[in-house]
Amino acid sequence: METTCIILKPDAVQRGLMGRIISRFEDKGLQIIGAKVMLISEELASRHYAVHKGKPFYNKLLQFMTSSPVLVMAIQGVGAIDVCRKLMGATFGSQADPGTIRGDFGVSNSYNLIHGSDAPESAETEIGLFFDQNELFPYDMAIKGWIYDISGGEPE
Repeated sequence: METTCIILKPDAVQRGLMGRIISRFEDKGLQIIGAKVMLISEELASRHYAVHKGKPFYNKLLQFMTSSPVLVMAIQGVGAIDVCRKLMGATFGSQADPGTIRGDFGVSNSYNLIHGSDAPESAETEIGLFFDQNELFPYDMAIKGWIYDISGGEPE
């Protein structure tokens, strides 16, 4: 099992897309083990996006991410990082394939609806930025055997 950090950005929240986007992850069989609506502080946004510091879009990105509430989620599943990134689609909505979150709901290259961790290390760091350990609730899903083949003991 792998856990990733997903953020529904201010544009997704303001457009009322939270439920429709969450459904995509749940429909895929992924498990939400933590979620919170919050207003990201400038300090937290600068820590989260530190890898982009110095890039031309950095200040505008911080302003956008702190402009309105977001929904932060910890999502778990086999290969969750890759699965979530495929569900999200290409970074720019104008280039994202239909059937993906960005492809179906986005056209902007600046407001791209959603953030997802790109690697296990970044997922661990990002989840640590937004959640205390006591805010994550892994649990056994009763339907796990219908989502994954567990006949060998481990989900695949």
